[in-house]
Amino acid sequence: MADANDVIAPALGLPPLPVVDWPDSDEDGPLHWKTRTLVDWAAGCSFVWVDDEITDVDRAWVSAHHHGHALLHRVDPRRGLTDTDFAVIADWLAHL
Repeated sequence: MADANDVIAPALGLPPLPVVDWPDSDEDGPLHWKTRTLVDWAAGCSFVWVDDEITDVDRAWVSAHHHGHALLHRVDPRRGLTDTDFAVIADWLAHL
C-alpha cells in the first residue's frame, strides 16, 4: 500500500499520505481483519473507513473501542465509489 504514495499520489497531484501497516494474519471471527488495526492506528482521532466488507459487527466494535468520531462506510463492490458515497462522506466531514 505504501506504493500508492510513489505511484498514485503523484499522478493525482496528492502529497504523500499516511499508510496503515496491516497485520500479517487475518482476524478470526466475524470482526473484519482491518478493524482493530484501524482503530489502533487512529488512536482516538476521527477517521473514515470506506470498504466493501464492513458489517454491523465492525461498526459496533468501533463504537465500543474508539473514542473519536468514525464513519464506516460500506460500498457496493459491484459499483465501487459513486457520487452518493462521496456525498455521504462529505456530509459527515462537514459535520465534525
